[in-house]
Amino acid sequence: MSTYVVVGLQYGDEGKGKITDVLSAKSDYVVRFQGGDNAGHTVYVGEEKFVLHLLPSGVLQCKGKCIIANGVVVNPKSFIKEVNQIESKNMRTDHIFISRRAHVIMPYHILLDTYREEEHGGTQIGTTKKGIGPCYEDKIARVGIRMIDLLNPEILRDKIEKNLKIKNSLFEKYYGKPTLDVEEIYNEYLEIGKQLQDRIVDTELELNEAIRDGKNVLFEGAQALMLDIDFGTYPYVTSSSPSTGGVCTGAGVPPTSLQNLIGVAKAYCTRVGNGPFPSELDNELGEKIRQIGGEFGATTGRPRRTGWLDLVSLKHACMINGINNLVITKLDVLTGIENLKIVTHYKTEDGKIIDYFTSSTEKLYNYEPIYQDLPGWSEDITKARSYDELPDNAQKYIEFIEKYLGINVYLVSVGPERSQNIIRKELF
Repeated sequence: MSTYVVVGLQYGDEGKGKITDVLSAKSDYVVRFQGGDNAGHTVYVGEEKFVLHLLPSGVLQCKGKCIIANGVVVNPKSFIKEVNQIESKNMRTDHIFISRRAHVIMPYHILLDTYREEEHGGTQIGTTKKGIGPCYEDKIARVGIRMIDLLNPEILRDKIEKNLKIKNSLFEKYYGKPTLDVEEIYNEYLEIGKQLQDRIVDTELELNEAIRDGKNVLFEGAQALMLDIDFGTYPYVTSSSPSTGGVCTGAGVPPTSLQNLIGVAKAYCTRVGNGPFPSELDNELGEKIRQIGGEFGATTGRPRRTGWLDLVSLKHACMINGINNLVITKLDVLTGIENLKIVTHYKTEDGKIIDYFTSSTEKLYNYEPIYQDLPGWSEDITKARSYDELPDNAQKYIEFIEKYLGINVYLVSVGPERSQNIIRKELF
């Protein structure tokens, strides 16, 4: 049994795309199991930069199949656009498939997402306005359109008519916006179904058979645990479960089949959008980290909020995910900072010192981070390829994380290129 799960442990943007790309070279399957094109996974191949939103990050190296599983909400227009971009670079895409059970993001989902954010001045959640949340809502309300419906004209028309009856009423009477036309959407998505019909397949049976046959199956999540709908900083979260547990429902595989649970965290922390961020550096140093680390959203271009590494939230994320292999990315970004800080505890509003995460998002705003000071390093580490090549203080930084979490760091990333890694043990 050779299964691997890559998930984020902070607020997204940890570098999961790069890690998935590296591991995909030895994978028979790369499977995206949740989220949608609100993700932004950046992969560098030499001087070439690829920003993937919906396609699995392993699409560039995987010699087997790349699967968009049932837990993903799919904007088929985004899918076609990304496939065309990959093909324009003379790279193959005939190994990419979509689960028949995956739900389809429709035009009214995107409009509803946009109107809601506009109504609240863009300050409520800070979504990417990609229609992700409204699509998941329809899925749970059992009125969603699935990829398999694009292949059945009668079912597709019926579902569009029923959905637009409600959505158009909402657009017109509540938001004061134009309504959508049934025929226009029906004809467009019927044609999309014809275009994608050879890629829309049953995936769960094949994945379970592959696992039983000992194939290397790599599961890739989007976003991260601190944005999890249940265990993140609710309501400033995504609409799915980007956890290792989300693999089971998002790809149709049992928990007993999951083996190597790989959690990815930056050597510092960032967050896009609204919500509490205890270790935030809203100052000159925070801006310096943002510029050096290129901390701007791959999907939206929004500047990311930056802060020190928070081990309290990281411990929470590792616990929920059951992480047994840790990845620390962007260690090189901290080079040149003389005094580093890591959050080890919180001081609550009533003065209590705790080392665990809270379910109260409101209280988290008032928690004071308690830091451990660590000495920095000035040496260039971007060319290091073995752990011993790291400066002593960089090693001490990694070892402090390991000791606090009780989990070994198996890979340290020291640059954006797929070769800029210190791999301390081979997982394959």
